[in-house]
Amino acid sequence: MRILFCHDGPLRKDEFNNYYGTAHNDDTFKRYYNIANDLAVATRVSKIINSEAKVTLSKITVSPFDVIECPNLSNFKGLFVDRLKAKKIIYSEVEKSDYIVVRLPSVLGFIAIDAAIKNNKPYLIEVVACPWDAFWNHSLKGKFVAPFMYYSTKKRVGNAKYSIYVTNNFLQNRYPTSGKSVNCSNVSLTEFSDDILARRIEKIKNINDNSKIVIGTTAAVDVKYKGQQYVIQALGKLKQQGITHFEYQLIGGGNQDYLKSVAKKHDVVDQVIFLGSLPHRKVFEWLDKIDLYAQPSRQEGLPRALIEAMSRGLPAFGANTAGIPELLDKNYIFSNTSRNIKEICLMLENIDIELMIDQSKRNFFESKSYKKELIEDRRIDFFNSFKNKY
Repeated sequence: MRILFCHDGPLRKDEFNNYYGTAHNDDTFKRYYNIANDLAVATRVSKIINSEAKVTLSKITVSPFDVIECPNLSNFKGLFVDRLKAKKIIYSEVEKSDYIVVRLPSVLGFIAIDAAIKNNKPYLIEVVACPWDAFWNHSLKGKFVAPFMYYSTKKRVGNAKYSIYVTNNFLQNRYPTSGKSVNCSNVSLTEFSDDILARRIEKIKNINDNSKIVIGTTAAVDVKYKGQQYVIQALGKLKQQGITHFEYQLIGGGNQDYLKSVAKKHDVVDQVIFLGSLPHRKVFEWLDKIDLYAQPSRQEGLPRALIEAMSRGLPAFGANTAGIPELLDKNYIFSNTSRNIKEICLMLENIDIELMIDQSKRNFFESKSYKKELIEDRRIDFFNSFKNKY
């Protein structure tokens, strides 16, 4: 039996034809072997030019694993020039498969769903993000694409018989389905030692009036809807008030020029530190060193980085975006509007040791809802229901 997984991706490929992922890894793909023995993945693929990039990527080692390389449909050229080529590839692969799993939003996913319906093949949808938020907040071109992606996703999820959502409520409300559904985050944590919380509380207790408070965010630094610029602007406002003991550390790849220009404009260059990309295991070491975590995104599903930060007992604040309010205390959610700079400033001004300890405990225990065994058991039960139906 063969299962076909479809998503815009991308995967990365080295000179030895090994595949690597960022959002996709062995844990992602292993779960689909619960449905069928053979796994094929239809996605776009880009080459790894610099071998050092492999350090921050996850090598795909599952087997059998067949990659069907598709054109990039995530730009205007792809949508209007390469779509027919992609359609031919996807329709051919759907015909050869017994089950189809589609991750949305993705244009390749839309094509795969239409092909599955035409060929009477059972399909399951994973809803992992909001395309309206992603494209509307991306660029001027994105605003033209946003309505198409929104309605295409809404229509297909609405008609699906089986859907998995990564959020508890947000994506379900925006893209409801008439079929069966379950909430299963793509985040699955394994370490919840009480020692983690104890060390965090001890670290917070050692903060004094002369301490530097380090805020951190993990996200690409060249994608404006990730929102790091709002935290930087808030640091600038606080500096005007004589408050300069905050430092903002950024983990993530991409061109740093825009965020550096924001830091320069607001006179906080010395308070904004770019650390580049880190291997996943190193991210956890970094999380243990910082004091606050910020998730200022204007587009999300359920942010893995925030949940991982919470699992290290980090106090956190974030935007009123997608699944973020499902994770954090409502008092640490700022609006997704032009007022957010003032709101971020107030949160940082009012933070104290007692509040930090309270939020540390709260976030640590909340993150336990994302224990790997709990989520995977729920996912496998849903997969079995899907498989047994057909």
